Amino acid sequence: MRMLVVDAFTDRPFAGNPAGVCLLQEAADPGWMQRVAAEMKHSETAFVRPVAGDRDADFELRWFTPLVEVALCGHATLGAAHALYSTGTVAAGRPIRFRTLQSGVLTVTQDEAGVLSMDFPACPAEPADVPEGLAEALGARVTAAGRNVQNDLLVELAGEADVRGLDPDMRAVAAIDARGVIVTAAADQGGDHDFVSRFLAPRVLPGDGEDPVTGSAHCALAPYWAERLGRDTMTGFQASPRGGLVRVAVRGDRVVLSGTAVTVLDGDLRA
Repeated sequence: MRMLVVDAFTDRPFAGNPAGVCLLQEAADPGWMQRVAAEMKHSETAFVRPVAGDRDADFELRWFTPLVEVALCGHATLGAAHALYSTGTVAAGRPIRFRTLQSGVLTVTQDEAGVLSMDFPACPAEPADVPEGLAEALGARVTAAGRNVQNDLLVELAGEADVRGLDPDMRAVAAIDARGVIVTAAADQGGDHDFVSRFLAPRVLPGDGEDPVTGSAHCALAPYWAERLGRDTMTGFQASPRGGLVRVAVRGDRVVLSGTAVTVLDGDLRA
């Protein structure tokens, strides 16, 4: 079966967030999918298969880290849609509707310039106390904090330089009661983005515990910054070493995430 590696939320190879994309023709055993994801070693690998007789969806989509199946993954969804368009599985410009196990039906569209837009449920963070030890783990002063239903902490720092220069103690971050920590700040004036972020999740991510570009985190970041900036359309820059731009639009209880992607590997999975 066909397997691709796609760099999402970028227009150049070896930037953005890489995802494996496995194009299935029929249902696969979850244990096998988990082993494939462990072999790929990306933060997430997406498994896509066509579904027949479903009025609401065209494909089933599931996401696996090397360790577990996850409920939602933005960059791997973008990568899956890019793979379907780029391989000719779906005609250019035709919307793709993905049926997921826990996040409902997700729709991805493609515009004439090739920009992909994903309609995701918003996941706003409610104000919360700063957990004990978090500022020390981050090595930075936290100005505001919130927590969402995914048990992600969203914490604001004083400025863009604080986010970019963050050098967290990942062992201490892993001791915080949270799936992940979204660190954010308003962007400096004059740039091509409105806010910056980083996503630290040493409990669930392999390697150094930092995700390069996180679509699901922007489901919390978009409503947070929409309220503070008084705008419903913005651009976020995730300031990881690879980096990536995510355009966001708040639409009630939904968030539209937009970006581009590039294929860096296209081959056959033989196991």
